[in-house]
Amino acid sequence: MLLTVTHTTRYAFAAPVTHGLQRLRLRPKTTHGQEVLDWTMELTGARHEVGYDDQHQNHTSLVSIEPGAREVTVTCAGTVRTSDNNGITGAHGGHAPLWCFLRATPLTRAGKGVRSLLASVGADKSDLVGFLHVLSSAIAARVAYVPGATDVRTTAEQALMAGKGVCQDHAHIFISAGRLLDIPMRYVGGYLRMNDRVEQDAGHGWAEAHVPGLGWVGFDVSNAICPDERYIRVASGSDYAEAAPVTGVATGAGETRLDVHLSVEENLLGQQQQQSADGGQRQIQGG
Repeated sequence: MLLTVTHTTRYAFAAPVTHGLQRLRLRPKTTHGQEVLDWTMELTGARHEVGYDDQHQNHTSLVSIEPGAREVTVTCAGTVRTSDNNGITGAHGGHAPLWCFLRATPLTRAGKGVRSLLASVGADKSDLVGFLHVLSSAIAARVAYVPGATDVRTTAEQALMAGKGVCQDHAHIFISAGRLLDIPMRYVGGYLRMNDRVEQDAGHGWAEAHVPGLGWVGFDVSNAICPDERYIRVASGSDYAEAAPVTGVATGAGETRLDVHLSVEENLLGQQQQQSADGGQRQIQGG
């Protein structure tokens, strides 16, 4: 599938910024199940300082906010070719060893709620993938998807006890429970082409578990599936905080207002052109 993404993040400040830095994880990379064909990032009110791959191999950009700026806009756009690998992204890579994904983080630390939930799942753990699907279903049954019910600081335990949350909370609860079983787990942030709309309010988040013999396998608790060709992976980490698309500080900014515009759509024209080109190439080779 050929997916086209346009993602604009706009920060409006109540007062002129005297000093500000932002860390951006907004550039996907070619990996298992996806090929980035083109990707651009444009900045207004800020300038690029340095780019690097972090400990999780996420493409990361550090940008400085221009002194006196009252607004910063980051616009990303690009095209990614995806395929359905049944949620499998394969062998572990990056500088962080697998045991790093067993440690509890502030957002994923298990409490009585997560432990009780895990104890209620009676599936056979010898079939690990099957067990994780049952765990995913149990979380979705306990935590209703309610936009706006939580924020980026909400922990897995808090969302579970409240019984409502969003994709980030579902992923954190799944990660928290899996780590209790000594399964390396990580959070993934990215994009999802919705079946019913192009314009979206925000990006998407899901979890991956490291399964012996398969490597990393994705589980989208909110949608009850393993990620397929509609998903684009952008960044991963031990929890949302390590994969957040934008983090930073701004001195003198006062109250900050955030606006996000995101569209994810299937590029049907591009797919037809690619199929025609591939057909022509096959004909030449066959002759």
